[in-house]
Amino acid sequence: MQDLRVTLVQAHLVWEDVDANLAAFGRLIDSLADETDLIVLPEMFTTGFSMQAAALAEDMEGPTLAWLREKSARRGADLVGGAMMHCDDGYVNRLLWVKPDGRVLWYDKRHLLGVAGEDKVYTPGTRRLTVTLKGWRIRPFICYDLRFPAWTRNADTPPYDLALFIANWPRRRALHWKALLAARAIENQCYVVGVNRIGVDGNGNGHCGDSMVIDPLGNVLFQKRDFPALHTATLSYAKLQAWRQAFGALADADPQLCV
Repeated sequence: MQDLRVTLVQAHLVWEDVDANLAAFGRLIDSLADETDLIVLPEMFTTGFSMQAAALAEDMEGPTLAWLREKSARRGADLVGGAMMHCDDGYVNRLLWVKPDGRVLWYDKRHLLGVAGEDKVYTPGTRRLTVTLKGWRIRPFICYDLRFPAWTRNADTPPYDLALFIANWPRRRALHWKALLAARAIENQCYVVGVNRIGVDGNGNGHCGDSMVIDPLGNVLFQKRDFPALHTATLSYAKLQAWRQAFGALADADPQLCV
């Protein structure tokens, strides 16, 4: 199995300004010199973590998805980013996964942040998503999902190999972000990539980034705080499989706890 190259894009977000954010992220992606297989942008990367879905949500034919398709095709890499989107029941906080041939997959955030009123605006997702890339099984999640290990549990056969978390995680809970990302890697015996934003949003919430790459043993391979980052990490499939074979914790899990 081949190694996987993953590019993390950590940046400021311009509050509720789709055009400005698309332009800024476009410049970052165009400047990427590394060859890569997968580029990961933050949650709601076009607006910030806004509750103004009635004014800002797009449909699947909108400018954000068109932009993702164009950038994915140009780079020849899968491209992931989050946006507020229309759905049949109203609005969702959606992770969009675009492949270079134009195919689109998506995951809708399952756990909505009640203290921010997210549950009053958006509809929770009901299904997990697993994407295969270069033989790797990848499971994406969004921000607050990180706190719920039953939902992120690696219970499939075969198990997933990489968990992605895209976020607008606030600075005041940065300790939780770092600890939980490491916990998810250790308990699920997988790589974890977390991509967060930096800067202050329209509600005055600060974000310090701390975008990270963590290996299946919980070792931090990359972390960036407070500054923009465009970083490509190479994940070793051989290392992942060697650890699973040496310490087969997934086989000893409690299936009744899976949801």
